[in-house]
Amino acid sequence: MSNITTEQMRFWSPEVRELEPYVPGEQPKIQNLLKLNTNENPYPPSSKVVEAVQQVLENSADALRLYPDPDASELKQAIAKQQHVAVENVFVGNGSDEVLAHIFKAFFVQELPILYPDITYSFYPVYSQFFGVKTKVLPLNDDFEIVVADYKQANGGIIITNPNAPTSIALGLSAIEEVLQANPNSVVVIDEAYVDFGAESAVKLVEKYDNLVVCQTTSKSRSLAGLRVGFAIAQPHLIAALAAVKNSFNSYPMDRFAIAAAVASFEDQAYFEAQCHKVIASRETLVADLTVLGFKILPSSANFIFASHPEHDAGELAAALRERGIIVRYFNKPRINQYLRITIGTDQQNQRLVDTLKQDILA
Repeated sequence: MSNITTEQMRFWSPEVRELEPYVPGEQPKIQNLLKLNTNENPYPPSSKVVEAVQQVLENSADALRLYPDPDASELKQAIAKQQHVAVENVFVGNGSDEVLAHIFKAFFVQELPILYPDITYSFYPVYSQFFGVKTKVLPLNDDFEIVVADYKQANGGIIITNPNAPTSIALGLSAIEEVLQANPNSVVVIDEAYVDFGAESAVKLVEKYDNLVVCQTTSKSRSLAGLRVGFAIAQPHLIAALAAVKNSFNSYPMDRFAIAAAVASFEDQAYFEAQCHKVIASRETLVADLTVLGFKILPSSANFIFASHPEHDAGELAAALRERGIIVRYFNKPRINQYLRITIGTDQQNQRLVDTLKQDILA
C-alpha cells in the first residue's frame, strides 16, 4: 500500500486505513530454489486425492455449473469419522485462517480482552484489529513456554497455538485442561495447525468441556495447502455460532474440488500417518545435524524448527542462505530476532541446507 496516496485513501473506510495486514511467507520464483520458509509439507498428498479431484469433472458435467454442497456434508462426515467425533461437532471452511476469522467474530467480540502469547501466530493481532477485538498479550517465559498461571484472569476468550508457532513448542493436555477449568465462561481456542507432527490433540477434550474449540488444517500434515481446507471441532452450541457467522458471510465457502480432495485424504489414514512419521524422522535428523554445527534448537513438535546460533546473526544467516537459493523464515521482531524458523524438507533437501551451512557459510 506504499504507493497509495492519502488523497486516494479518502475512499477507504476509516477502519481499513488503520489495518496492518498479515504478511504471508514469501513465495519467490527462483530457479533451483529450496523453499523452507512456509511450513509446507515436502511430500505430495495421497494419490487418492488426485484421483478424487479428477473424478469431480469426469463424473458430472454439472461439476462447475452448479453450486457445491453449502454444508460440505461429505467432508464433515469424513472428518468426524477420522477424529472420532459426531458430525454435529464439525465445522469446515476455506483453510484454518477463514475458520479462525469466524471464531474471532463468533466468540471474541466481548467487553473483556482476549488473551494470547506475545510470540504466536501473527494473524491473531490482525484479526483482533479487523474485528475490533480487545487484546491482552501475555509473555512466554524465558524458555519460550506458555505460563498457564497467566491465563487465570478475567478475559473475553483465549487462543493458543499448539504446538506454538513459530517456537514449535507443544503444551501438554493437562496444561490445556487447567486453562479450560480456570475459564468456564470464556471460549478457549486451541489452534492445532501442526499437531500431527508430535503433539497431543485437544479434540479428545471436546466432549468434556463446553467452552473448547479446536481448530485444525489440512495444509500441513495432509499436503493440501493449495486447496484451502480447515476445520473446527467443538460442542454443537459452539458449532452453531460458527455456522451463523459463515452463513452471514459466505454460504458456499468450499468448492467441489476441495471437498473431494479432503474427503479422499481423510479416508487414506495410512498414507497420512506414514508421511507424518517421515517428517518427524527427518526433523530429528536435522536437529542433530544442526546441533553439531553449533545451533541451539527449541524442542519441536511441529514440521519446522526454531533455531539460533550463538556466533552468527540470524538475519545475516537468512540472507546468506537466500543468496545460495535456500529460503528460511526470519522474524525481525523483539525476543526472536536471533532465531530462524526452518521448515522440515525431505532428507535430501535438509542435507543441502546442512551442507550449505557447513561448507559455505559457517566455515
